[in-house]
Amino acid sequence: MIYVHKKELSEPEYEFVERKGIGHPDTLSDALAEFLSVNYSNYTLKNFGAVLHHNFDKVGLLGGASFVKFGEGYLTKPIRVLLNGRASTKFGDKNIPVEDLLKSWASEFLLNKFRNLIKESDLEIHYNLSTQSSPGKTEEFKSTNTPRKFWFEPRNFDDLPEIKKLFSNDTSLGVGYAPHSKLEKLVLDIEGTLNSESFKKDHPWIGSDIKIMGTRHGQQFGVTLCIPQIANYVYSVEEYRQNLEQAKQFIFKISQNIGINNLELSCNTRDNLETKELYLTAIGSSIESGDEGLVGRGNRVNGIISPTRLMSMEGACGKNPVYHIGKIYYVAANEMSNKIFEKFGVANEVSLISQSGRDLLDPWKTFVTLYNSNISEEQVRIFVENELRNIPEITRNLLENKLRLF
Repeated sequence: MIYVHKKELSEPEYEFVERKGIGHPDTLSDALAEFLSVNYSNYTLKNFGAVLHHNFDKVGLLGGASFVKFGEGYLTKPIRVLLNGRASTKFGDKNIPVEDLLKSWASEFLLNKFRNLIKESDLEIHYNLSTQSSPGKTEEFKSTNTPRKFWFEPRNFDDLPEIKKLFSNDTSLGVGYAPHSKLEKLVLDIEGTLNSESFKKDHPWIGSDIKIMGTRHGQQFGVTLCIPQIANYVYSVEEYRQNLEQAKQFIFKISQNIGINNLELSCNTRDNLETKELYLTAIGSSIESGDEGLVGRGNRVNGIISPTRLMSMEGACGKNPVYHIGKIYYVAANEMSNKIFEKFGVANEVSLISQSGRDLLDPWKTFVTLYNSNISEEQVRIFVENELRNIPEITRNLLENKLRLF
């Protein structure tokens, strides 16, 4: 059932928005889980003709230890990778080297993110996968030959029921809204600029674990952020200070381009230049020095954490890209909301609610809220119906890395 409502929109008195940069341990965990899912999906698709059952949405990272001083930094204890989740280990009579594949992909991912890591000494990978299916696999006589019994060891395509008809694996929801507010754009643009390849090429000292908190009270905007610096490229306290000032000037330019001219900006508020308590790192992330990361604790699929807006706590990364509602509906709601804004020019919110076992292309409830709109509700309802039928396209886009979920 699709419900379309109209409301008047007025700007709230205040809002706050957070973004954990691409080098934050939680964002790294999200990105790693999605990297594993995409690689595993494409591997099984190529070798067996289908995306086999898997979930890597419980992946975690445990921080190591590091030595840093001006001009020098390196790890003294390894980053520990927790490969948690479930995956099919065979198809028919063919075994899948899941452990070897996941360990290889996890190493590739982290070595690419932090190019000065040494695989042998700086990474420690723990393999904790299970092949147990969810409840529903009883030992009664008539149930012993059902697909659920062979969920992670399918005998053939008959044990992959989603091939014949997509169904919701869970009772959950996905939400989305559009467009971004001015504050949300600011937070995304700051992190996107400072963590861009072009910025890093000209400023090799900057680390990737950039965390931003933005606030707006009326028309007063504020941003506080942490910017790590990489010790190998910083040789003094004065150089460290100058680097931060340089970054601040870029941030002020970004805010002005968005139309924010009264930005209150704070950076590295824990720094003490006199005692040299600084955000100086070996590889540019707190994952090197005891911090931990887990899937689902960071940015939502639209790239930010925005508690004053419609949002869900679902961790989408690493979930099965074919039928897992915690991923598919969350991405679908965001995509749908953005398309409604692009097509009709209307601010809106979309919520998709599933029932476990229900046809995935027919959500139990679909709610669309249109703000300050004169367009026909029926027009939007028809548009949403068509978009729901196109949900399988999301899977294809995920496997081609066309969508970023963190």
